[in-house]
Amino acid sequence: MASEEDLTRSVEAEEEPRSPEPVSPRTIFRWTVAAGIAVVAIYLGYHIVYAVRDVLVEILIAAFIAISLDPPVRLLVRRGVKRSYAVLIILVIVFIVVAGLLMLFIPPLVQQSGRLTSNFPQYLNHLRSSTPGLRKLESRFHLQNAIDDLARNLPARLGAQALGFTRKFFGALISGLLVLVLTIYFMADLPRLRRNVVRLFSRRYRRPVDDAVDVVIDKVGSYMIGNLIISGIAGVSSLAMMEILRIPFALPLAVFVAVTDLIPLVGAAIGAVVGVIVALATTDLWPHAVLLGLFFLAYQQLENYLIAPRVLRNTVAIPALAVLLAALLGGTILGLIGALIAIPLAAAVKVIMTPVLRARDAEQAGPGERAGSTLDADAPE
Repeated sequence: MASEEDLTRSVEAEEEPRSPEPVSPRTIFRWTVAAGIAVVAIYLGYHIVYAVRDVLVEILIAAFIAISLDPPVRLLVRRGVKRSYAVLIILVIVFIVVAGLLMLFIPPLVQQSGRLTSNFPQYLNHLRSSTPGLRKLESRFHLQNAIDDLARNLPARLGAQALGFTRKFFGALISGLLVLVLTIYFMADLPRLRRNVVRLFSRRYRRPVDDAVDVVIDKVGSYMIGNLIISGIAGVSSLAMMEILRIPFALPLAVFVAVTDLIPLVGAAIGAVVGVIVALATTDLWPHAVLLGLFFLAYQQLENYLIAPRVLRNTVAIPALAVLLAALLGGTILGLIGALIAIPLAAAVKVIMTPVLRARDAEQAGPGERAGSTLDADAPE
């Protein structure tokens, strides 16, 4: 039998910290090889993604369109319509609406845009005569000659770029057809795709992931449709006001206002400024340009405090800073399309992260404490 002294020595020896084993050259070599393989894989992955970036953008656009159109599809499915028929019905309705708008607006839009381009030098001189501040600005920064050259050469430049525009148009048409086909597939297989995404996670996480995916599809789809509705209201309201004031080129200006209204935070201001400048160049300062400027100011307040809250009441609320950062990052990466897609992505991230953060705060809170009061205020409705 071991003596008590021997047992004490063995226990003390076990409690003594062991010195770390020296790192062998073989271990260092393995680490170096693994790091080199990781760097090469990242480099090759970056170049592969960059080479197929256009296709990835088209897939992303198709996915967002499918998610946006999924709420009305599911509404028809709940009414007893088979999903394939529901997808067909929604696509036919969208096609009829888009085709009708194009047939209604494209001919006068092209005609008025051509008149605006050809008569641009005359409108520029009228703008200078009606706004003395512009003449002072041009003389101070020596901009008059450059602006006059641009006004004179603008029709010729547009004519020279017509061939390139035609090629870009057919390229955009082919991309649009590809997006349409992908959208149809995404809309038809969205439930199966959703189930496959959930199956990527372990069983203990599938229930919360399934709930998060449902919320993302509901909220993000409603958010995108809501923004299109708000943009359409802005364009129609601007068109009506410009027609009442008899401002020339009301249709292209209204289309421009509707498109820029999709841009978060600054888009409405850009559309308003361009509309007022064109009104100054083609009409008088009073009452046309002044009343149009007042209309844009009043409409922005109406949109911010009445129209947008009602249209987007069933969507997730995103802080203004998150909207700005998402738009800047998306615009830097993919331009205007990236800026528009980045906002729903930010909404999806918030929808996913809000319950996770709330559960973490609930675990950290002591008994009787009310955890996550700040998060509850920002939680989606």
